[in-house]
Amino acid sequence: MTISRAHRGGLADWWFTVDRVALFVMLALFGIGLMLAFAASPAATGGPMTAGDFRYALKQIAFALIASGILGFTSLLSLRAIKLGAAIIFALGVIGSCIVLFTGSEVLGAKRWIDLGFTTLQPSEFLKPSYAILGAAILADPVPMKLRGITLSKELVSFLVLLPALLVLAKQPDFGQTAVLFTLWGALLFFNGLSLVWTSLLGGVGTVFLTLLYIFVPYIHHRVEQFLDGDKTGYQAGLAMKAFEHGGLIGVGPGAGTIKYRIPDAHSDFIFAVAGEEFGVMLCGLIALLFCVLSVRLLLRATRARDAFAQLAGAALASVVALQAFINMGVAMNMLPAKGMTLPFISYGGSSLFAVAMTMGFALSVTRQRPKIGEQDHSAFRFLREVPA
Repeated sequence: MTISRAHRGGLADWWFTVDRVALFVMLALFGIGLMLAFAASPAATGGPMTAGDFRYALKQIAFALIASGILGFTSLLSLRAIKLGAAIIFALGVIGSCIVLFTGSEVLGAKRWIDLGFTTLQPSEFLKPSYAILGAAILADPVPMKLRGITLSKELVSFLVLLPALLVLAKQPDFGQTAVLFTLWGALLFFNGLSLVWTSLLGGVGTVFLTLLYIFVPYIHHRVEQFLDGDKTGYQAGLAMKAFEHGGLIGVGPGAGTIKYRIPDAHSDFIFAVAGEEFGVMLCGLIALLFCVLSVRLLLRATRARDAFAQLAGAALASVVALQAFINMGVAMNMLPAKGMTLPFISYGGSSLFAVAMTMGFALSVTRQRPKIGEQDHSAFRFLREVPA
């Protein structure tokens, strides 16, 4: 069955306007993630002397099927629908993150997950893609925003919208997600044409924030000290480096890894080390290359978008995935201090997989080559309307 350009149905329009190169890269990363789920599941469910099973791999297949549906559905949405959906998802993400403070499951002193029985949900994962859209919509709105006759800076409005999420994440505490969201806001301002002076000032504020965390938060201080002291490599990072060394260039082979059984969170935060042990530097390099191709491709498509919103949103969404992948791989290779952050598409977990599917679905939608944008304005939220081409 083939799809003809002459047929102007919804599926045909989607197929010939979506970035198929980026789509194929996403599917390749999905496939690698499922392969590594089978490699890491025995280590997560067993140990060096006990047999594990593939329960996590089977659950990851179910998560991947749902995530594929999310990816496809969101990539079909119009720009107006994406803006409205992102506003709703961001609000629900903030509310869910507040609920976590009172009813969430506590792990290592932090509350980040809601236990649904059959799985856990991390609401903060959905704040990143939804804010990328919401922040882009606010900054791209051509009409000045006023409150009681006073014109408000769009940069200030975009920060005030983000502020509740930053506060609730800091309360959990989840300073990693807080820093990522703040960086996302800064990236949106940079893409929107913020001067280098203000960009430097924002970078300085971020540096001060990180310094204060280092001084006053004990576990962050400990992790940074371990990272800076080459003789005191952290337990997880040390095992990850041994896994890469054991794997070498081509790896020890599927299922033949041994160090993975000793790595905590081998199926999630340190799955990149599992890839290095069993499939070697070659697969790790391929994963890094795919993330580079995906990020650059989406950024280039965003530059060719017909309106400011699509340009900002496309660039921000590409930055979200690139930043998260860089942090995860950097921690696994002991290039960054330890930080619990999943590898997009690949790490185990429903929340992570659903959020990255939503992120990439939004990205495919905003970077589609639409011949004309002319939809009705939304009556409730002025900044959610389409910007004329």
